[in-house]
Amino acid sequence: MTTQTGESALGDLLRTWRTRRRYSQLALSSETGISTRHISFVETGRSRPSSEMILRLAAALDVPTREQNRMLLAGGFAPAFPERPLDHDDLDAVRSAVREVLVAHEPYPALAVDRLWNIVDANAGVRALTALASPTLLEGQVNALRLTLHPDGLAPHLVNLAQWRESVLAGLRRGAEARGDAQMFALHDELAAYEVPGASDDQAQGGGQVFVPMVVRIGDDVLTFLSIISTFGTPVDVTVSELAIETFVPADDTTRRWLGAHVPLTEDS
Repeated sequence: MTTQTGESALGDLLRTWRTRRRYSQLALSSETGISTRHISFVETGRSRPSSEMILRLAAALDVPTREQNRMLLAGGFAPAFPERPLDHDDLDAVRSAVREVLVAHEPYPALAVDRLWNIVDANAGVRALTALASPTLLEGQVNALRLTLHPDGLAPHLVNLAQWRESVLAGLRRGAEARGDAQMFALHDELAAYEVPGASDDQAQGGGQVFVPMVVRIGDDVLTFLSIISTFGTPVDVTVSELAIETFVPADDTTRRWLGAHVPLTEDS
């Protein structure tokens, strides 16, 4: 009875991911070389696939490593991808690589986040911007998106708040849909419910036609940034697969000069 329940759950997960990726059983069969009949039997619980077959189907559907582990467990197998905390000894090289990238980017802002946009590391450039936020938002686990869009965070200082907010929410929703992640959906709903302080929605200068910049007013200065997000290639650990580094590049000379004058470089840079 336990095995049947597991197989049924696996079939539900496979069908969910196939539907989410808009694959027919025929298309998935062509992609994997597994017959449509076998795929159908897996989805209905009539056939128990091997762990290798589960991983082949999951890879074809671009299922995140966290969810691949869930599929394996549902099929009665051990997870294929470890999920070690970032401070684990085995991830020393990862932490060092992240820190090196962040420090090398100074004085420009750069931060590392997990899949829910919780900040796991940040450089001096980021600290210069977060100084604008209420100290209460900087206590405990700091969430980058909450910090940016919260009325007590950077939101009142964003010249193009409505434009930036729309872009952030759209990106978060796409990520939630791609991962089928309930926690990401919950974060999206929380951020979308924030009141929007009065701020102009002028099109940002210097590249608004090409990208959505983040435009921040600090005193009499207006800083304009282009955001670039990078991830690790070929990760085999769930934690590493969900890490991302967001770097902010000055979009004009004014921003470049301000950062050079106001951001003290980390000593090991």
